[in-house]
Amino acid sequence: MAFSHLSASVALAVSALAAPTGILPLYKRAENTTWRGTNIAGFDFGCSIQGECDTMKIAPPLSSLGGADGAGQMQHFIKDDGWNMFRLPFGWQFLVNNRVGGNPDSGNLQKYDQLVQACLRTGAYCVIDIHNYARWNGQIIGQGGPSNEQFVSLWTQLASKYGSNSKMAFGIMNEPHDVPNIERWADSVQAVVTAIRNAGAKTQMILIPGNDWTSAQAFPTKSGPTLLKVKNPDGSTDGLIFDVHKYLDSDNSGTHTECVTDNVSSAFEPLANWLRENSRQAINSETGGGNTASCQKYLCQQISVPQASASLLCILVFFLIFFLGYTGWSAGSLNPQTYELSEVPSKNGNSWQDTSLVRACMVRKKV
Repeated sequence: MAFSHLSASVALAVSALAAPTGILPLYKRAENTTWRGTNIAGFDFGCSIQGECDTMKIAPPLSSLGGADGAGQMQHFIKDDGWNMFRLPFGWQFLVNNRVGGNPDSGNLQKYDQLVQACLRTGAYCVIDIHNYARWNGQIIGQGGPSNEQFVSLWTQLASKYGSNSKMAFGIMNEPHDVPNIERWADSVQAVVTAIRNAGAKTQMILIPGNDWTSAQAFPTKSGPTLLKVKNPDGSTDGLIFDVHKYLDSDNSGTHTECVTDNVSSAFEPLANWLRENSRQAINSETGGGNTASCQKYLCQQISVPQASASLLCILVFFLIFFLGYTGWSAGSLNPQTYELSEVPSKNGNSWQDTSLVRACMVRKKV
């Protein structure tokens, strides 16, 4: 049920549970809609869950670089589907040409920047995402692997390049997992937040990832309480958005074409309550499923306000106040014929056709 169709009584009830003062001013969107979009994958290809990235496997999602037409995909998603955000993953090794702590390689940064600029030209918000699982070649940042200073160096340079654009957002790290010391991970995150703000990105969103693959279900009881201490240099939390992921298959891995849950009662309601209690917000920067009937059923339920629920108000508050939206996984350079969770649209002449899952659940309905 779209927000525009909420009854007046429910809308009034939601307003009675409004977010604490100051939680929304930077990201109050037209008509109270949420961010909606997808990942544009390709510059992250070759990266394993141990943060080992084979740069020879990079597949730039840009026809100008001999790859998929990611620019055309984004233009279609904006024009035809009403989306407004794209997440742009890349491998750390690719950007610095395998020199940890080094400056971005000028040639590789220029290639990635082509994707960023194609995103910005659509008018969407564009999320930089380092897709390394809190690692460099198996070693964890700040805990035996790259130093916080080396990690900060990369982010300082990226924030210096993109920090003047209000449509940029900064995703600190994709899916940290098996990080032994969450306190030290919070210190690493804090160092990056401080560096990004000091480099000139004063108000843009910074996405804060937790441990446990930044699971939405685990976040309130595991990483979240420790990451609450991460602040801007001025002591505020403005623009610091918790970054969560949640898939719908049997093991929450996002590797199966069938879905078994909508994650509402098990993950998103508890997360909503925790966010409300702490006056914070989150975004789901990876979710999705196969182009199957089961995933159409459960994903539509997960990302839509339910038509009926014993805890309807809690869910409404979550979606309209504390939850900023989602980006699906994934479009870009993925092969729609072989990849389980493809959101890559097909092109016929000058028109694009979305996958069945995108058509069923993710296209913003015109009202």
